[in-house]
Amino acid sequence: MEASLKVGEIAPDFSLPATTKEKISLSDYRGQKNIVVAFYGMDFTPG
Repeated sequence: MEASLKVGEIAPDFSLPATTKEKISLSDYRGQKNIVVAFYGMDFTPG
């Protein structure tokens, strides 16, 4: 497991599928504004 990022560190780039079936990358938004990334591990699951 990788170490957590510290405040102010640049997050590594990654891509995920959007609800529109497109791929969205973090780098698509870099430099525009502050970005908050949240992951909901239990969404749409019976857990």
